[in-house]
Amino acid sequence: MTSPETRSPATALRGENLALGYRKDRVVHDVSLQLRPGAVTALIGPNGSGKSTVLRSLARLHPVDAGTVHVGDAESRTLHAREFARTVAMLSQSRPHPSGLEIRDVVAFGRHPHRGRFSGVSDADRAAIDAALALTGLSDMAHRAVDELSGGELQRVWLATCLAQDTGILLLDEPTNHLDLRYQIETLELVRDLADRGTALGVVLHDLDHAAAVADEVVLIHRGRVRAAGSPEDVLTSENLSEAYGLRIDTVVDAETGHVRVYPRGRHQERRRRASDAVVVAAPTM
Repeated sequence: MTSPETRSPATALRGENLALGYRKDRVVHDVSLQLRPGAVTALIGPNGSGKSTVLRSLARLHPVDAGTVHVGDAESRTLHAREFARTVAMLSQSRPHPSGLEIRDVVAFGRHPHRGRFSGVSDADRAAIDAALALTGLSDMAHRAVDELSGGELQRVWLATCLAQDTGILLLDEPTNHLDLRYQIETLELVRDLADRGTALGVVLHDLDHAAAVADEVVLIHRGRVRAAGSPEDVLTSENLSEAYGLRIDTVVDAETGHVRVYPRGRHQERRRRASDAVVVAAPTM
């Protein structure tokens, strides 16, 4: 989005043996993972498993009790805040709700790491802002007040702000949250496109079909530990998912797309299946 001279080169982001908690409660235990340039790594798991906490620790938004985070060869905590912000951007779930600003003003916040303390908006800044607005479908409404936006529209504004930051590493915590079906698909396509351009992406996703469709690697976190990590085909198995989510989950490979499809079975579905089986067993033979 900006010239190679102003953008930090894509590099790997990795966490090694991370232990994370809140006050005295440890919620993540010995988690290791790596986000590679040109790849999407999806973090999945049930609510409370620790996946968002892991992502926040990679973004230096949550303290690390034990273990290390590295950006390329450098330990994350040794980097100056501005240098880190030129390399890593994060879309988090908890964000301020700005008031009295237009969409373009909010998206421009993403350019702060690239600007000097007293410098104005440069041509490179304007180009990055324009590109971020276009990628998120906000160009035609760039001068609307953010106070007027729906939750889904505001989600796209914050995503555009991260894109304007123009980093080699992008962390997204539930980027499809609040979005209607069209923008969910467009966001996933954008994530895939960014990876294909060389960005390293770490994405927390609740929709397992989305993870199967967009990810190169999936990390399944259960009770604060990595239960499985690898390709979608290796991780999104009935055994792994049923154990982690506490209900029967069937998986198949879609013949048309080649992606894993996930079919959870609720208790009512199980009762219907058993009732159907019982009818078949009791049916007279011809």
